[in-house]
Amino acid sequence: MKGGKTETMLAKALWQRGIRYRRNFKDLPGSPDIAITKTKIAVFVDGEFWHGKDWLQRKKRLKRNREYWIEKIEENIRRDKRDDKELRDIGWQPLHFWEKDIIKNLDYCVELVLYYDKYR
Repeated sequence: MKGGKTETMLAKALWQRGIRYRRNFKDLPGSPDIAITKTKIAVFVDGEFWHGKDWLQRKKRLKRNREYWIEKIEENIRRDKRDDKELRDIGWQPLHFWEKDIIKNLDYCVELVLYYDKYR
């Protein structure tokens, strides 16, 4: 999600903690929402529906345009995995956060990014 409220929340919290980054960095696979170029950390803020959180259960509950949504979301899941592999292959660490996890526990998400930032 480009420039969404949740992405902005995380970005501002990281900035306040001294983490400098690029937003929607198109030079990397998947155009990470937040790219910490100094330590090569790619942060993605994933919407639960679009990126398939709890997909096996959620898939069963789809009612409208079922075939379309199953194909669309499963392709998103495959693309995320491909992008993560490409990022790792070029020395980057991908991190994914569900939007609701950021909203419910922003501090934990920030601390996790700081942990990876410190040890890279």
